[in-house]
Amino acid sequence: MPPLPLAALEWGSGAPLLILHGVFGSGRNWATVGQHLAASRRVLALDARNHGASPWADSMSYPEMAEDVAAFIAERRLERVALMGHSMGGKTAMLHALLRPDAIGRLVVVDVAPVAYRPTLQAYARAMLAIPLAGISRRAEVDQRLAAAIPDPAERAFLVQNLVLEAGGARWRLNLPVIERSMPVLSSFPEPAVGAAFRGPALFVAGERSGYLRPEHHPAIKRLFPNAEIVTIAGAGHWVHAERREAFLDVVAPFLAERAG
Repeated sequence: MPPLPLAALEWGSGAPLLILHGVFGSGRNWATVGQHLAASRRVLALDARNHGASPWADSMSYPEMAEDVAAFIAERRLERVALMGHSMGGKTAMLHALLRPDAIGRLVVVDVAPVAYRPTLQAYARAMLAIPLAGISRRAEVDQRLAAAIPDPAERAFLVQNLVLEAGGARWRLNLPVIERSMPVLSSFPEPAVGAAFRGPALFVAGERSGYLRPEHHPAIKRLFPNAEIVTIAGAGHWVHAERREAFLDVVAPFLAERAG
């Protein structure tokens, strides 16, 4: 299947920075961070396939999503881009950098490692799919129905952002059946080719309260990204950029401002 033409939000001018969101997210989630970083760069926040305003497809493996990003870069004629990705987007960014190391100037990976995790978020997709949307007129109704499966109100608010309210009912902006089916694949990470590595500047940003990027993951990071710097943001969970935005920008903005080596 050919790559999909991804939708994107854009701010600023200068050297390009592509931002790749996590599962259930969209480029809109990165608007505040993107606008801040646009003071010195051309920032493009992409919607992944089956998310946001991008097209839907029947599959969403990391090689496919990395190809979507490559096609976006080629179509826009971007060169030596900086790439920043969170969670699912971080894995897409890592694979893209491993496959095309000469095309990436700098890499930022937010709270994820090149390892396999348990597909715990599959339960979120199933809970969302289980809600009958006919007659729904308020997001609060869906939030209430999700509460039993997803107790955290902040997580529910993040998910319910994807609800589109229309005359006569509501629909999800996400391709939930494919996301649910693909969750084991999204929780894993493709085994790179023997000797594959991105030796350019890389920054890995972990949330202190998150389990996604822990010290036991550092050897896997260093094997594939030997020049990686790993920083932990105190008090942050998995959504580091939203929970501790100023601290996140204090780390990421200077790294992105440096000249690529």
